Amino acid sequence: MKLDNSIISIEIANHGAELKSAVKDGFEYMWCADEKYWARTSPVLFPIVGSLKDNLYKLDGKVYPMNQHGFARDNEFELIEHDNTSATYLFKDNEETLKKYPFKFELIIKYTLINNIIKIEWTVKNKNDKVMSFSIGAHPAFNLKEGDNFFKFDTNNNIVYNLLDENGLLDKNSVHTLENDGYVKITDDMFDNDALIIENRQAKEVTICDKNKSAYLKVVFDTELFGLWSPAKKRAPFVCIEPWYGRCDRNDFDGELTKKDYIINISPGEEFNASYKIELL
Repeated sequence: MKLDNSIISIEIANHGAELKSAVKDGFEYMWCADEKYWARTSPVLFPIVGSLKDNLYKLDGKVYPMNQHGFARDNEFELIEHDNTSATYLFKDNEETLKKYPFKFELIIKYTLINNIIKIEWTVKNKNDKVMSFSIGAHPAFNLKEGDNFFKFDTNNNIVYNLLDENGLLDKNSVHTLENDGYVKITDDMFDNDALIIENRQAKEVTICDKNKSAYLKVVFDTELFGLWSPAKKRAPFVCIEPWYGRCDRNDFDGELTKKDYIINISPGEEFNASYKIELL
């Protein structure tokens, strides 16, 4: 599906309802999914974000398998509504998802073009007669421009982050700081230890700037945490800015899914709504 409002144009795949392209003034902002570095562009993370301890979780005394970031990104969505500047996709539970995740659900993703902005809206509906537990997150990858690139945050405070351990789990003892003097240079070794996990609502906007410190892309969100990522030790020509409602397990977590950090629990018949924006500058 292609959307175009004469300012920006985007392309979305039915597979994963994944944003594949975003162009303004002839510049392609989205990573091309070259498997040499990373074979995805902007997957949705559902019903978990990140990795589980041993790729398993507990629920009501049972143990279920679940791979990193869940399964929504690997399934076909149905295009249920569209016009020139918006498209809405639906993914429901099925026989395969119920083996890994014993909940009936509807996941709706809507893309809307508003001038130079791509608005992405998520709706998760609980179709069960019991509380449903889940996480959801974004993982868009953006091309870097030639020469140095910089992050700019909507805060002048230093950014405190955690790293993952060798199993992809949060290490609460691995605490580090990005020195923020208004701009943070994106260095070749910034992601050598995988993603930077930034909690406690330290920022609501992350901007990427070129070698002249001119802003060319901004991600706007209202989440308790977000991630910054590029493939470890690959010097990839893109970075991901990831608003999350949830994250990987702590490496000392041993509880049920309902008690997982940042987990969302919604009652029967209820729905969860959230959104974020990508501004092409």
